[in-house]
Amino acid sequence: MTPVELAPAFFLAVVVILLTCRLVVLVAGRFGQPPVVGEMIAGVMLGPSLFGLIAPGISAHVFPPELKPVLYVAGQIGLVTLMFAAGYEFRAHAGRGLAGTAVAVSSAGVGIPLVLGAGLTVVAHGHVGIFVDGVSVWVTAAFVGVALAITAFPMLARIITERGLAGSRFGSLSLASGATDDAVAWIMLAGVLSVASGKVEPVLKAVGGSVLFVAVLFLLGRRLLAWIVTRPGLGADTRILFSVATLFCAAWFTDIIGLYSVFGAFCVGMAMPRAEASERLVRTIQSVTQVVFVPMFFTYSGLNTRFDVFADPSVTAFGTVAVVLAVVGKFGGCWAAARLRGEPASVAVRVGALMNARGLMQLIALNIGLAAGIVSEELFAALVLVALVTTVMTVPVLSLLDRRDARSRPTEEAHEGEEPVATLN
Repeated sequence: MTPVELAPAFFLAVVVILLTCRLVVLVAGRFGQPPVVGEMIAGVMLGPSLFGLIAPGISAHVFPPELKPVLYVAGQIGLVTLMFAAGYEFRAHAGRGLAGTAVAVSSAGVGIPLVLGAGLTVVAHGHVGIFVDGVSVWVTAAFVGVALAITAFPMLARIITERGLAGSRFGSLSLASGATDDAVAWIMLAGVLSVASGKVEPVLKAVGGSVLFVAVLFLLGRRLLAWIVTRPGLGADTRILFSVATLFCAAWFTDIIGLYSVFGAFCVGMAMPRAEASERLVRTIQSVTQVVFVPMFFTYSGLNTRFDVFADPSVTAFGTVAVVLAVVGKFGGCWAAARLRGEPASVAVRVGALMNARGLMQLIALNIGLAAGIVSEELFAALVLVALVTTVMTVPVLSLLDRRDARSRPTEEAHEGEEPVATLN
């Protein structure tokens, strides 16, 4: 397709994407699910698993193959601004005295799912058709392990903020643990891609580049961002322009070193000064991109998801076991680590529930693996299933815990108000 042909195709696709996502988000909201869950489901519905199956001709017209790279780039704009806001929220609510517990929770939340996912993949080798020819089983195993180790930090931050939990112990602990978790996971993903390419340069570039990036951002970038926010005489449009330029520069650099744009965007959000003007900037930058561009990423992921691969019983079994191990490893591991660090049971179980969601971040990793040629369609679908199930279960589990605590509170208060009964011997 020529650019002249591609432009109207893009506009038509965007209309279909936005309306479908809004409809599914409204339906999902009736079941207490956050918008990101509805957008994930809508993305899968617009792919070959539903829309392409029911109306293949119309689907091919609305989403021609040439359009997929455009949707990917547009989706990246949404992801970058989403992670920018997540980084800003993290800095606002990280709190103090969490470092040791956050590291312990993050370590368990990465290490246990990593081992379980890699072990499952090695066992499945030769029995399940999820492997790409020419890709080492160990590379595939490492990738699956990393995919299960990822936490949906943007969704976690959104749930905590929307529920007014940012100042709570488990909210702050989850934010700190989730940020650490994902930073480690991205570095591990860069290592997997480095091994897959057979070269050591990518991982060295990722590690060295990340150190350089963080140093420059927090030595010079913070001053630049403070100047943008507080400089007298700068108009609102100019502040937005400079902020977006800084954000996209960070996204560009972390993309070329192999840590990907979301990591740079998150760090820029963390570096933003705490001020009312900063909050306005973050809200303004995120408002349109969140509504318009993020759904394009979910649709791009949905176009790469084929649930018809589950017609193979072995793939279905693999996906089911992967879901179970993902929940046991992340939910159970984070809960156990928090308890071992002395956190109350009510805090530990909520941290486990929030950290268990994979959502958006796992989809990003899957698309990276697919683009690198180390993930097959079958493995992609199985891990999308993991992302969907672990994300969908988060809010219901939190609501269940809240109801349980609400029921137990009156009982405890009644017991506290009872007079001791004397007994006669």
